Amino acid sequence: MKLKVTLNSFSYNRGIPVDRSGNGGGFVFDCRALHNPGRYEEYKHLTGKDIEVIEFFNKHNEVVEFLNNIYSLVDQSIEKYQERNFTDLMVNFGCTGGRHRSVHCVEMLAKHIRGKYHVEVVVKHIALENLK
Repeated sequence: MKLKVTLNSFSYNRGIPVDRSGNGGGFVFDCRALHNPGRYEEYKHLTGKDIEVIEFFNKHNEVVEFLNNIYSLVDQSIEKYQERNFTDLMVNFGCTGGRHRSVHCVEMLAKHIRGKYHVEVVVKHIALENLK
């Protein structure tokens, strides 16, 4: 059975996502220490998927370092989960509003995982979905 990796971005103001797989959790990474583009007027209406926000993050080495550390941790878990035939892994990224930092981190991790592993990747941007 193929491992399913669920990646969630969320707002801490609305709470940490619940693991519905029955495994009782997963990783929760706090993005609030990263520089927040949402504090600048020109980025407020955008999300972590928009090129302007991506370029903002690319100018800050702290985001690259943060993600590289996460890649190492998540890679280790994916490899062990696959060895042990686990079916689900959940990784959550939270920030204040759930629009910029957490969304960007989910998108980057999804790209990393898809390029490296044969797993199902499910992406959910909880705060953005609630805006619709």
